Formats: sequence, structure tokens, C-alpha cells
Amino acid sequence: MIGLVLLWAMWAIWPTIQYQGLSDAEKETLREEGKLDQIESRTIKQGLDLKGGMYIVLEVDLPTLLDNLAENKDSKFLRSIATVRDKLSQTPEADFFTLFTNTSNQNNLKLSRYYYDYGSSNSDILAALGEEAEDAINRVLEILVNRVDQFGVAEPTIQKQGTQRIIVELAGIQDSERARALLESTALLEFFIVKDINTTNQLMVRIDQAIKGDESIAAITKSEVAEETISSKDSDDETVSVSELFGETDDTETHSDSAVVDENIFAERPFSAMLRNLGQTIGVPEKNVYAVKKILEQPEVQEKLAAVGGIFLFSHKAEEYPLVDGTLETMYSLYLVEDEAELTGGVVEEAKANLGPQGSTSAGQPIVNLSMNSDGARKWSIVTGSNVGRQVALVLDKKVHMAPNIKEKISGGGTLIEGFADINEAKDIAIVLRAGALPAPVDIIEERVIGPSLGADSVRSGTLSVIIGLGLVLIFMLIYYRFSGLIADFALIWNIVLVLAVLASLQATLTLPGIAGLILTVGMSIDANVIIFERIREELRKGKTPKAAVNSGYDRALTTIIDANMTTVIAALVLWQFGTGPIKGFATVLFWGILVSMFTSIFVTRTIFNSFTSRKGFTKLSI
Repeated sequence: MIGLVLLWAMWAIWPTIQYQGLSDAEKETLREEGKLDQIESRTIKQGLDLKGGMYIVLEVDLPTLLDNLAENKDSKFLRSIATVRDKLSQTPEADFFTLFTNTSNQNNLKLSRYYYDYGSSNSDILAALGEEAEDAINRVLEILVNRVDQFGVAEPTIQKQGTQRIIVELAGIQDSERARALLESTALLEFFIVKDINTTNQLMVRIDQAIKGDESIAAITKSEVAEETISSKDSDDETVSVSELFGETDDTETHSDSAVVDENIFAERPFSAMLRNLGQTIGVPEKNVYAVKKILEQPEVQEKLAAVGGIFLFSHKAEEYPLVDGTLETMYSLYLVEDEAELTGGVVEEAKANLGPQGSTSAGQPIVNLSMNSDGARKWSIVTGSNVGRQVALVLDKKVHMAPNIKEKISGGGTLIEGFADINEAKDIAIVLRAGALPAPVDIIEERVIGPSLGADSVRSGTLSVIIGLGLVLIFMLIYYRFSGLIADFALIWNIVLVLAVLASLQATLTLPGIAGLILTVGMSIDANVIIFERIREELRKGKTPKAAVNSGYDRALTTIIDANMTTVIAALVLWQFGTGPIKGFATVLFWGILVSMFTSIFVTRTIFNSFTSRKGFTKLSI
């Protein structure tokens, strides 16, 4: 059992060791080959204090949101909003709706006068406004996630804090001006018509011809030419509609080519060889995305796209598709769309996720009801009327979230979208459709930039502190407990390796406080062995044999060790549950460190002692 655990630990921690040894040039090469993501996904992530980067706290302006939602406004209402705003500035941690409720009661505000669409009683209106505020923050989160994805941060952290704040951590980013512009700008929602299959296939042939023989392309894709291919699809494919107005084709039932591509085929079709056929769309295997984007950036490819008046856009997330051999492959969808958007998100008035009404073809199924303003409805009628049977891509910040089929001309702006796997997917699309503009102003209230040199210094000082602390403990145990101390030292080293392996497996982030937790774990782990060894020495002084002394020592010390460790585990869980940022990082390492230390200091060391004391002729224990 111990051997298997140690083998697993080495397997889990090896990618981190491998990644730390890579130079920038080697990382870029692996990125071009599509292999770097596989390594990075299994490494121990470094926090801002170790890697450097930006820590930003955003605050959604809820007073302005409620001001905008009010149908009627008078001086009494405006004074109440101003009062709440002042109180928030004095006590930023206060709950907005608690302040708003108290202020409304003090000023005798009858909220139904200002928010008559949200209910009749103050309690109902406040509950509805709370839902609107939560929805607004979710929309801001959706916008920020899309923006940060484009920024190219490897492991961004975006999370809600309380009711109106959002924490954004951008590890490795130093350009504060660009980050500010990215986070404070408005998201762009657009509707694009997707090009037909014939146009897409013809363009792919032209791109293949344009880049055939280009050595730079061969260098980008050399590691993948033996793996992926796509076959041309006949132009008479039928589009399957599954809703009254919009429908989606069932991509999961189409089959991808599984033919292996050799050097000769790649030489003739360097672009197509990177892709797979998904029916109405093109599939890009996850590891080929970087190479495909590089190809699409080539000037000669841009010329071909301009000639057909189109651009390629990726889906916002990867999905698994079945291959003919029964296996699954993770791929992004790639869409060739018109180079000009038909509509922008500014025309969307409302988008709500619901279950289809009884008596309709979508009864009981998750749907999204979309409504537009008069200008949008007029344009939408023209767009849908002239593109019946074609796909329309819903694009947020140049990423396709959905591409349903237009079933018929849609007049009046009221649109029904269906074909969702569940209600949560429908809610996500509704958020995207409403994310065309920030629902309320977002202010950066805190910003910290940690330079890479400071992060590197933190890594060096933290590593040095672990090595010095560990070294002193190892030397002390070896001198004071002799051979038994050597056994404890072995268990201690494996304790650290196992903790790091757990962090890598959980994809946890190691911070400077986390390193402090690691040092504390060293002390907690060796403390258990000290208690056990002292008990064993007491038993030996009573004249017991080494085997009997070891058994009695472990049995007598076990309860004390478990009690001490469990109280610390409880403290670690409380810190993890209620702490944020650095405190959570410390608690994570401390929690797993204690659990692992109980395994190494009790189970591992006792197993080793038993193997020695069980031998014939073993009469003296070096302790």
C-alpha cells in the first residue's frame, strides 16, 4: 500500500517538476505542438504572490442599478438612494439591501410607486429587486469571463465576493492599463449569419492551396499531422430543425473522420488535416486550436477570407464528440460567418429562460424567449426572412455561444430559441443574450500589481525557508533518535512529497501562506513521531523487548496524536470555509498536510519498525 501511494505521488508531482525545468523557448515549442496545456493542467498552480500579476476588486454600483430600474422618481426617492450611497461609502462591507430596506422604512417609501412592475408590497418588491441585482452580477461575471479569456491568462480567478463585489486575479499579467480597459469596457453581443457548407468547403480548399509547402506552417503543425483530418462534406446535407422558429442540428449524432493522416496527405492539405467534420460545423481538436489560430493569422489566409467576405470564429467552450471507433474527442467548433454582424446586442430588450408552454412543440422543454426593440425587430424580420434554413451565430466578444437554425421569418422581434440540454444551459444563453451592455456601472475599488521579480523573490525565500526548516528538523531527529530518527526523516520527506502531489491532483493554487502551511505541517508531522518515540523509550526503560516497546509506544501515543491533529483539522476547515485568498491557501495546505502526516508518521513509520522488530535475533532498537 505504501509503495502504491508513493508511486502515485511521484506520478502526480512529475509534471510540476518537468514544467519548472522548461525554458521559455521550450514552452513555446510545446504550446505550438498542443502539448503544453496537458502539462500545465497537471502542475501545481502558483498564486499571485509567487508568480506575480494583478489582483483587482470590482464593485457593481447597485444604487445606480436600482435608480435605473425605477419607473418613477421623485426627490424623496432620490434622497433615499443618495443616503444609501453615502452609508455604503462609509461602511463598504455593509449589505446594500439591508441599508436600502432600512432607509425605505425610515423615509416611509412606498416602493410600489417606483417599482410597480415588481410587486405590490415592499417585501415582494425587495425580493424581486434582489433577484435583479443577482442577475446583474451574473451578467457582469459572464462579461468578465469572456474578456479575460481573450486576455490570454492561463489560470484566471474570477469570483463573487459578497453581494456586489467581484475579485479578479490575473496571474502573470503586468499591463495594468490594458487590464483596466479590458474589465471596464462593455461586452459586445452580435448576431452573424453562418456561411453555407459549399462556401466553407471551397474556402478550405483555397486555404490549403495557399499555405501548401509553407515551411513555417509545417513547423507549427509538425507534431499533429499524423492525428487529425477532415473530409469534405457534400453540399446536399439537410438541416434538421427542432423548434418552431429556431432549431439546432444534433451534432452528437454526426461522425468525425477517423482516417489517419500521413505526411503525403498533410503536404497536400495542411489546413484541412487539422480539422474534423461535424456536419454543419467544423471541429477543431483541443490540442490543435493554437496551431489553427496561427494558420488563420497568416496574411495569405486573411486574403482568402476577405475574398469571400467571411471570418472564422471559435465556439466559447470545448465539447466532447463521438468518433467512429466509439471514443470521445474534445473539440471546439469553428464557424465561417459573414464578416459583418447583422445585429448587435443593443437591440435585445429581454431574454428569459423558461419551460415551453403546454400545447406547443416545446412543451416542458427548456427554451429562451427573446424580445427586441422596434428597430431590432424590423431588422430581425429582414434578416430571418432572407436567410430561412441558415444558421445564425450568437457571438459574445467574438466567441460563438450558439448557432441555431432559422426556421421561418420572424416578425415583431419575439423569438423562441430551443434545443437546450437542460434549463441551466438555457439560463446561460439568456445571460449571454442580456450581456450586450453592462447592467450597472462597475468600478475598480482595489488594484494591486505584483511584479514578477517580487514573485520570484517570494518563491526563493519561501523555498529556502522550507529547506532550512526541514534540514534542521532532519538533523535534530537523526542526532537525537539515531536510526529511529532516520525512519522519521524518511516519513517526513515523503509527507512533503505527498502534500504537493495532493495539491497537484486537486489543481490547487500554492501561495506564500501555503508555503507557511507546508512548514507548519513539517512541525506537526515530526511532533507525532517525537511523542511516539518518547513512549517507546519509556517502554524500553521498563525492560520490554523492542517489538513490545514499539507496539505499546504506538498504541499509547495514538489517541494523543489523533486528538491533537483533529483539533487542528477543525481549525483548518473553519479557515477554509470562511477565509478568502491567502487564508484559504494556508488552510488548504494545512488540512491536507495534517491528514497526510497522520498517514506517514503513524502508518508508514510503524510499518518500517515492524519489518525490523519482527526479524529473528533483533534485540536492540537504536532510539
